[in-house]
Amino acid sequence: MRPVLIAGVGMIPFRRPSQSLAYDVMGETAARAALADAGVDYALVQQAYAGYVYGDSTCGQAALYGLGTTGIPVVNVNNNCATGSSALWLARQAVATGAADCVLAVGFEQMARGALGMAFGDRDSPLARGDAVRSRLQDDEGVPFAVAYFGGAGAEYARRHGTPPETFAAIAVKARRHAAHNPNAVFRDPVTVEEVLASPAMYGPLTRLQCCPPTCGAAAAVLCSADFARRHGLDTTVTIRAQALVTDTPGTFDETDMMRLVGYDMTRAAADRVYAEAGVDPLDVPVVELHDCFTTNELISYEALGLTPEGTAEKFIADADNTYGGRVVVNPSGGLLAKGHPLGATGLAQCAELTWQLRGTAGPRQVEGANLALAHNVGLGGACVVTLLERTA
Repeated sequence: MRPVLIAGVGMIPFRRPSQSLAYDVMGETAARAALADAGVDYALVQQAYAGYVYGDSTCGQAALYGLGTTGIPVVNVNNNCATGSSALWLARQAVATGAADCVLAVGFEQMARGALGMAFGDRDSPLARGDAVRSRLQDDEGVPFAVAYFGGAGAEYARRHGTPPETFAAIAVKARRHAAHNPNAVFRDPVTVEEVLASPAMYGPLTRLQCCPPTCGAAAAVLCSADFARRHGLDTTVTIRAQALVTDTPGTFDETDMMRLVGYDMTRAAADRVYAEAGVDPLDVPVVELHDCFTTNELISYEALGLTPEGTAEKFIADADNTYGGRVVVNPSGGLLAKGHPLGATGLAQCAELTWQLRGTAGPRQVEGANLALAHNVGLGGACVVTLLERTA
């Protein structure tokens, strides 16, 4: 497996659905930004992977044909909320195995207002197996499915460890504080714990301000081999050190554990593989972009990723070890809670933020001395991608 470099990244500001651009415009704009950042002409790109969830087949081609109809393979990717990172995973494989020297990964989403739903009502949901388990574990009739899953997982964690509602709410406060310095984030105004808890109750410990909003946006990355970078004089600062994509295992559906049902075991398995492949201890990672679709998922992911021991997330938060001045800065971008969560774009937006962090160009969000960075992107149904980036120059 050859080293894989991140030559360029691009992202457009995320927007509310009412302010959205067309999906193809967003995808093309983000891809152009990544190519410009890399200093690479689209004619040199040999493959492209386009991630989105809500759209007809071949939306990737529609987004990229504005760059040129070069005849390259364009593969469309849909892995629920892990879509963007799945496109990145495929692009990395292509370069690492020698199948291509320069590959583009782009993710975009033009979302509708309101809670997530299934597009096809004439067939069984791909979440049917998880839904059956969920219905046996909790009474959540009438609750939007994503809120029911992640609210239930948070309620289970709170029952096990006595976690008060204020602990979950503090994560939303941190997200807004970080997003205040991110021009690409949708929600940049500060909130207090009291305001978060006073917002409408959703399910379990979740209130509305603890749930990521549906947003629209796009992000992209150009990956290449070290030889390609040398031949074309490209930036070699950031490398993908290790990466893993994991899907559900039998433990996901053991009918006793809502945390497993939302991907705790997938996250743990993917993270363990990445740390083993890289020879890195999670305590050595100074900056993380993790999948905070809900405050509850950020909290349980701290432990699944090995950032703090099991059962210690409350202390981790109370000690401010998840922010600047603490042990690790989690979601310096503001995360999904404040930046927004256009499903296909999220994983690549994480990649862009962490690339800027490792280059030292993140401005007021900069984590000083960052030489390693971890991304975590999970989707129900299920898929989880964990990626370790490294500063190598």
